[in-house]
Amino acid sequence: MKTIGSIEELENIYGEAAENTQWKELDRINDHYRQFIEKSPFLILATHGEKSVDCSPRGDPAGFVRVLDERHIMLPDRRGNNRLDSLRNIIHNPNVGIIFLIPNVGETIRLSGKAEIVVDEALCNSFSINGKPASSVLSVKVDKVYYQCQKAIARSKLWDASAYIERTELPSAGQMNKVFAASKNIDLSAKEYDRNYPAHMKKTIY
Repeated sequence: MKTIGSIEELENIYGEAAENTQWKELDRINDHYRQFIEKSPFLILATHGEKSVDCSPRGDPAGFVRVLDERHIMLPDRRGNNRLDSLRNIIHNPNVGIIFLIPNVGETIRLSGKAEIVVDEALCNSFSINGKPASSVLSVKVDKVYYQCQKAIARSKLWDASAYIERTELPSAGQMNKVFAASKNIDLSAKEYDRNYPAHMKKTIY
């Protein structure tokens, strides 16, 4: 099995990038990119820490990411499971990558920059939802931003309801947690976990 070990080998296989793919990469957020970012209710945050790489989903009502100016954005960090994988990584390495997605839109926006974790009380309060402030705020200085064409979304049929599957085709959250609990000799009822989770999520989502 042949593997690629150099940029030259890679470019020999794929060829040169189309010229227009260079045009759309900017070192700042223009008005069109700002509109996409401000309409996005969901993003994937990529970080690289001392020991690992992590991708973390983030979501809130559209507009939860603030475009402060053409070189800076801010997004809230909400309560979760307190693993803090992304935040731990950012402390070690501030370089982050973000993909913004919008339901029923094929294009995505890709942004790279350097992040810092801000815990200013007034700022966290300004991101409050249902009276619950953000636990912290990620401030990202933009290095580059560009839009990705819709081929990946089209191939995956991500927004095509005809491609959706029934949730019952996959293990439930309770079933997966039961396996993990058993490895720690903890007795957990998958059915009870699944039955109680909707109320738990409603109580702890913010």
